[in-house]
Amino acid sequence: MFYVNQRLNVVADDPATPEELAVLPPAVRLKIRDAFVAHMDLLDAFTSENPANLPEDELDIVRSWRHLVAGKFYAFRELKKHTVFLSSTEPVTAYGVLALSQPFEELIGPYLPVMTQTVLLPFKGKIVYDGLISRFSISFGSGIKRMLSESFTQAMQSNGILTSLPIPATAKTPTKALKAKSRSETNPKEASAAALATITGLIDKFCHEHLNEEYASMCRKLAEKLARKRPSPLIQGNPNAWASGIVRAVGGANFLHDKSQTPYLRASDIDHYGSSGKCVLGRWPE
Repeated sequence: MFYVNQRLNVVADDPATPEELAVLPPAVRLKIRDAFVAHMDLLDAFTSENPANLPEDELDIVRSWRHLVAGKFYAFRELKKHTVFLSSTEPVTAYGVLALSQPFEELIGPYLPVMTQTVLLPFKGKIVYDGLISRFSISFGSGIKRMLSESFTQAMQSNGILTSLPIPATAKTPTKALKAKSRSETNPKEASAAALATITGLIDKFCHEHLNEEYASMCRKLAEKLARKRPSPLIQGNPNAWASGIVRAVGGANFLHDKSQTPYLRASDIDHYGSSGKCVLGRWPE
């Protein structure tokens, strides 16, 4: 990550050593981590240059990180050998993940499932995480828990719990019938909670990269208010579009588009970040 920051200048006041970077606040290190995930070519550059003078066996570990899996996961079940993380995208995959110096219970709490965001890494035939994990403050009702249990069963029937990366080329695709069943049994309240988790995740990422925590908090409150409506409008339409609309609405009410204000961002810029692939937001909902 020190190498990534040197190449991309993510942090304004560059830490002078890897040790200085390691003690920076998690929010700052997250920016560097996300920049690395967006510029995976730096992995090959690092192993070629080897600025840290790593021995060959450690360089092999770094090379293996090209098979990392980044995104949102449901921390689903604590087992004796590992914690099961379910992918939030389809096809659903179950990963057996090992904690590092702290157990996951201390990091994300003892009550599962929990929606998290992190990066899974291969390490000597095991799967670990990169040391930075965030949780979403979303509680799941019986409908979502049942859906996750069915997703876990689906993943187990297809490929079992994956305990190493990369995902085998022989991995099976889960059956469509079970997917349809899981969706059909989710009632509107549970669907709203799931949509809220997705939308707030998009909002948090965008505000983290382009605005600040105050904006993220205001946007989350608006999203939560919409989720409480019956029926919730969030279950209709594209989550990216809702996230974009919420950011634009909050920004408009707080003069985000005024150049004399800090932070400053034009409404068209919010759309641009989504359409250009630079961030996760899309267009204002029609």
